[in-house]
Amino acid sequence: MDDTSHGSDLPTPTHVPDAALRAELLSTVPPSDDDTPLAKALAVDTKRRIALTNRTFPKPTHTRILTVANQKGGVGKTTTAVNIAAALAQSGLQVLVVDLDPQGNASTALGIDHHAGIESVYDVLVDDVPMAEIVQPSPDVDGLFCAPSSIDLAGAEIELVSLVARENRLAKAIRAMLSQTAYDYIFIDCPPSLGLLTINAFVAAQEVFIPIQCEYYALEGVSQLLRNIELIRTHLNPTLAVSTILLTMYDARTRLSAQVADEVRTHFPRETLDTTIPRSVRVSEAPSFGQTVMTYDPLNSGALAYLEAASQIADRGAPGATSASPGATVRDEEGQR
Repeated sequence: MDDTSHGSDLPTPTHVPDAALRAELLSTVPPSDDDTPLAKALAVDTKRRIALTNRTFPKPTHTRILTVANQKGGVGKTTTAVNIAAALAQSGLQVLVVDLDPQGNASTALGIDHHAGIESVYDVLVDDVPMAEIVQPSPDVDGLFCAPSSIDLAGAEIELVSLVARENRLAKAIRAMLSQTAYDYIFIDCPPSLGLLTINAFVAAQEVFIPIQCEYYALEGVSQLLRNIELIRTHLNPTLAVSTILLTMYDARTRLSAQVADEVRTHFPRETLDTTIPRSVRVSEAPSFGQTVMTYDPLNSGALAYLEAASQIADRGAPGATSASPGATVRDEEGQR
């Protein structure tokens, strides 16, 4: 799917439609023609807008803490974390992004200042500063908050080595914060490597959220990631499980993207979301304006895809939803090697 926005061509609901009206509107959208990719993209975007615009997502039964991880760089990990978080917040939920990457890209995308010298996640991990004291609200999205990174985190790996319970410091800080402030979702954006920062993220979370790029060698690094998750499960956090996989940078014009998507869904049928995130220039350039694509260009096909993916994540965590047991997948994949 191309990244072109077609905001002027698509109907914009002016109020919150109920389920019956949404169904009626969806039935009026003509079937897409596989021979005309542009028409197909328009039809998909129109259906997404009708189904999701102004929809309030269900609140989870408890705070869901997801570590967004992939040891392979350039797969859209940070982009996915901030856009899914923004989409959930726009839909009525309270969401916190913990930026555990020294580069601070998630903080930048959320419009949060993270220059050297400000209190950041570094102070929480190393100096026991309460996390509630460093959390800042996003200037663009109500209900969206960020615990910012700073360049000081680059040295935290070394400083954490000598500290007591070094793997549990983030988990302890989050537990203390949640005793005072309620969040529906917490997304932890960690660096693309397995060091003490990433281990802290795995220990603090219940779920692992893996973005996978629809390109050659897409599963490169995932096997190692699954082995590391199993080690964390065995020694530090027995509740950790891979719950969600999202296919990113999907190009409907290439056979390769479809083949990669099929391969990932074959290996992880329960964890992989139905939605794929298309390649999009607008998604990529939004952080340079200190925004997520959800506010920078909400009618863009990438924004609509992230909104749809967020709805699927929310529906999986809704009261009464039957969730998969993704931890078994980790063990099954290990057993096959």
